[in-house]
Amino acid sequence: MLAQEIIRAKREGRALSGPEVQAFVSGITDGSWSDAQVAAMAMAVLLRGMGRAETTALTLAMAHSGERLDWATARLPGPVLDKHSTGGVGDKVSLMLAPMVAACGGFVPMISGRGLGHTGGTLDKLASWPGYQLTPEPALMQRVLREAGCAIVGASASLAPADRRLYAIRDVTATVESLPLITASILSKKLAAGLQGLVMDVKVGNGAFCASLAEAEALARSLVEVAGGAGLPTRALVTDMNQVLGRHAGNALEVREAIDFLTGTAREPRLLALTLALSGELLALGGLAGSPAQGESLARASLESGHAAERFARMVAGLGGPAQVLEASGAGLPLAPVVRPLLAPCDGLVGPVDTRALGLVIVELGGGRRRAEDAIDPRVGLADVLPPGSAVQRGEPLLWVHAASDGAADAALDRLAQLLCVLDPQQARPAEHGPVVCAVIDA
Repeated sequence: MLAQEIIRAKREGRALSGPEVQAFVSGITDGSWSDAQVAAMAMAVLLRGMGRAETTALTLAMAHSGERLDWATARLPGPVLDKHSTGGVGDKVSLMLAPMVAACGGFVPMISGRGLGHTGGTLDKLASWPGYQLTPEPALMQRVLREAGCAIVGASASLAPADRRLYAIRDVTATVESLPLITASILSKKLAAGLQGLVMDVKVGNGAFCASLAEAEALARSLVEVAGGAGLPTRALVTDMNQVLGRHAGNALEVREAIDFLTGTAREPRLLALTLALSGELLALGGLAGSPAQGESLARASLESGHAAERFARMVAGLGGPAQVLEASGAGLPLAPVVRPLLAPCDGLVGPVDTRALGLVIVELGGGRRRAEDAIDPRVGLADVLPPGSAVQRGEPLLWVHAASDGAADAALDRLAQLLCVLDPQQARPAEHGPVVCAVIDA
């Protein structure tokens, strides 16, 4: 099939057949379609859209474009499950959810990604540990998965390679926002990972890619329906991202917060509520709980017993990280040389904040990437961020900046002083925070 004729058909709004979709994905994978042709097709899909059947065909073709993980030979005594988030600021849920689900009998081969734009990536957080193997050999990953019940790693170049090339082209052609292409990109890697159940965390708010509830619900519905059509039971939660999730944002800082969470040292309420909700849904999907509510109870018990923390420690040590990660409270994690507070200018209440802008401050500190090839400084970030509505007194820290230099700290503090405001309590009511889970989308 001629590439230009397939592009023409989509440009004119026609639904593509299965063979046409397959020809497109094959052309991406084997290089027979040029970058210009792939870009033209991506733009045609952005402008004309795809129906559910087309999107499902695209997702399956991309999932089959390379290696597929098969856990049948591993004979794991439990369901293979995973969770994926569309990205936020301070979102370290995966670090706790994977060992919690593992402690309840699930097996979680979590193929994670790096940070994108203002959002942090799970893989970048774990890369804070020197020695942690982000792309282990299959034999090592299988051993760690069997012993710990979870293995949070990155995708190999052979897993859904069509997505790798297509995303790189979308990133520079203003076609990232296409709903069918987002759906296929996320789910192709999950299908290739050989899962039996998936829970999606679709973020909404000023720190998310979906700014409105309608946008987030549309994406969640697309993910659930296409995954179901491809044979992967999936449920999606639409969750709030109008403030930092937890108290810390930044790679090593978030790993420390995850360890404190697992060991019971500190559990920020909204972070706890979301982690339990996602874990409960996943345990119910995998048949390890009779309902999401029962799943939440089991997940909470895994925390209180210490079994989830033990699973996390086994995973980290098994993949090359420090062996005493729990006892030493984040052993081996790097520390920023400069730590400075942003002080409240007056008494009052912390006002609403542009969460995306906070994420961009972390990028400017070196905790994220401007370009794909940029190195990340795992030490930097924002710690002990007070949520909107918090009562503060003049001179009290609103947050702490962790920076690589005094100059970087000064620049970040100047920007943060413009972003964070303290409102007169006589003129502002305390913030009424809605639930962290805004909606649940089922098949």
